[in-house]
Amino acid sequence: MEIKLLTPTDASAYWDLRLEALQQSPEAFATSYEEAIKRANPIEQVEKNLQTVGNYTFGAFHQNKLVGMVTLTQESYLKMKHRANIFAMYVSPQARGLGAGKALLIEAVNKAKSIEEIEQINLSVVSTNEKAKNLYSQLGFKVFGVEEKALKVANTYYDENHMALRLK
Repeated sequence: MEIKLLTPTDASAYWDLRLEALQQSPEAFATSYEEAIKRANPIEQVEKNLQTVGNYTFGAFHQNKLVGMVTLTQESYLKMKHRANIFAMYVSPQARGLGAGKALLIEAVNKAKSIEEIEQINLSVVSTNEKAKNLYSQLGFKVFGVEEKALKVANTYYDENHMALRLK
């Protein structure tokens, strides 16, 4: 398993994996698959996102194929620059159990630690996703709140746990 910071040349592979994520785990993301496929020029948008200052997207590669991803984004407002957020964490079902999720998260946390301003990392996870919650807890993230009915997929509501890792 190789973990690397994604660049614009990875945009197409990222977009394919993102669409897979939205189909496989619709309850885990705010964006729906239906919304995503309607986007104009999605690859160009991903290329732009992969070059945005303060935005770090890491990919997990297994046999040269992108099988996992996570994005770390530092807040841009002056009063919030001490915080970063974890978004779009996903590992393809065929790559689960290989340590990709943990490796991705460690890479994102280490990147945050390398940025002097960042003191805390926040994330949200669907309350029913025990494997993800356990992984986040293993790495020191703690629940600081629960948002009831945060997402509604079809006619099912999902609560989200808001978690934080204090670096300093």
